[in-house]
Amino acid sequence: MNEEKGGLWREFTKGVLRENPVLRLVLGCCATLAVTTAASNAIGMGAAATFVLVCSNAAISLLRNVIPSKVRIPAYITVIAGFVTIVQLFIKAFSPQLDTALGVFLPLIVVNCIILGRAEMFASKNRVLPSVVDGLGMGVGFTATLLAMGILRELLGAGTVFGLPVLSGFMEPILIFLLPPGGFFVFGMLVALAGRLSQEKKAPADPGCDHCPLAASCSKVRGEKEAEG
Repeated sequence: MNEEKGGLWREFTKGVLRENPVLRLVLGCCATLAVTTAASNAIGMGAAATFVLVCSNAAISLLRNVIPSKVRIPAYITVIAGFVTIVQLFIKAFSPQLDTALGVFLPLIVVNCIILGRAEMFASKNRVLPSVVDGLGMGVGFTATLLAMGILRELLGAGTVFGLPVLSGFMEPILIFLLPPGGFFVFGMLVALAGRLSQEKKAPADPGCDHCPLAASCSKVRGEKEAEG
């Protein structure tokens, strides 16, 4: 039981930093750069994508033995599109302002590489519970990245966070952070930070050439043996 819980915890936490879908796997960057001009937009997109990730992973895991291999990608997209439609109708009904702010990027969740990638690489090969945990972890990592970018860009570009003035009287907003160049700059800084935090504490040991299957034909090994001889 403890091993199973530990495995589920690893599946959840990997999407937060070690395999963060945006900062480490570099997926879903188009929507990330487009909707992070405000923190509220980032929260909305992240929550919508997380819902679709969890539900589609669960559904595809349940159907993994039923979906024919030859049509698996169209089947996955159909399942994902169903959940995206639910999210879109919900947002249109209860938050028209958010629907307007997200625009075309809300329905484009259907073809988001993160969601389709998790369906193909994980949900189609694993049981329901690990697939749900995997989707939740990836969704949390995606949302955290969007939120970090949204807060930084809104704070520096407009002097506000969630629409509340923060830098008024302290410094003038730097409008470029609300434009594409500012988005790429913040994105690059976060990618570098995530890479730094994900580095191993020590370099892996060099096994040398002894265990290499091509050692017999390697010119380097032959040269070393000739030098020793």
